[in-house]
Amino acid sequence: MNSSQHIQQLVKDELQEFEEKFKQAVKSRVSLLDRIMQYIIRRKGKQVRPMFVFLSAKLFGPVTEPTHRAAALVELLHTATLVHDDVVDESMERRGFFSINALWKNKIAVLVGDYLLSKGLLLSLKHNDFNTLKILSEAVEKMSEGELLQIEKTRKLNLSEEVYFEIIKNKTASLLSSACAAGAWSTTNDLEKTEQMKLFGEKAGIAFQIKDDLFDYGSESVGKPTGNDIKEKKLTLPLIYTLNKVSKEKKRELIYIIKNENKHKKYVQQVIDEVIKAGGIDYATEKMNQYRDEAIALLHQFPENEIRNGLESLVRYTTDRKY
Repeated sequence: MNSSQHIQQLVKDELQEFEEKFKQAVKSRVSLLDRIMQYIIRRKGKQVRPMFVFLSAKLFGPVTEPTHRAAALVELLHTATLVHDDVVDESMERRGFFSINALWKNKIAVLVGDYLLSKGLLLSLKHNDFNTLKILSEAVEKMSEGELLQIEKTRKLNLSEEVYFEIIKNKTASLLSSACAAGAWSTTNDLEKTEQMKLFGEKAGIAFQIKDDLFDYGSESVGKPTGNDIKEKKLTLPLIYTLNKVSKEKKRELIYIIKNENKHKKYVQQVIDEVIKAGGIDYATEKMNQYRDEAIALLHQFPENEIRNGLESLVRYTTDRKY
């Protein structure tokens, strides 16, 4: 059994029940919407966020109905943002399936995202889960700000490391952070523990994003570097480090390639080679491990048990994963 399966075993019953509850949560009387919801359910990913919710809850006590609602809310909001992201990025694919906008066009995809958001809000309001709703609404606010900050700052392709971390803290880490906070709140109603788990989730989320950045430069399973982020003019940590380290001439040359030659394999490979040469991969790996270790140190403030070990394994899995 690999580490991912072992972690899933710790919350197996909760995840099974979650599947059913999530199906119920997205049901619609409008047949078009219902058809799209069935499609979304069928192509769901590894459920990393619900796992973080359940494990963060179980760290402090048995899972409750509010825990299940928190997991559903996290997944509803996460799915809504993915559907909207695909429209913004004009992506035709997500996790090897056609995106909603590829099959049903942008207008419907935007409305589907709105529907998922409203379902999440109503689920919480119906049961007076006000603090859970507050935790997750703040995450949605941060995600939107992060996305807009990225659009604003990456036009000139001149990003400082500080701004990069602000972007990923908001864009990626905030949802994982709020998943841990909402899970903890559901079994403790304790603001201090909730805040500690929120910070834990943030550190883990930043490490998770840096791992995604590194995949662009190849890995054991991907093998050859993909260079997709370079093709999409996305500024990732290995590249930011490199642009800030090389000579002015080299920096100008790399920025020119990213802006104008980013569809040519030969030139993309040239950028990848420069990043490796400048130590960008090693630097990003070091930063990722630093955030991973900080997350684990926060976790170690709580007594050791099977669940704490499971959460630690889940953090390690996100940074050691091969895809």
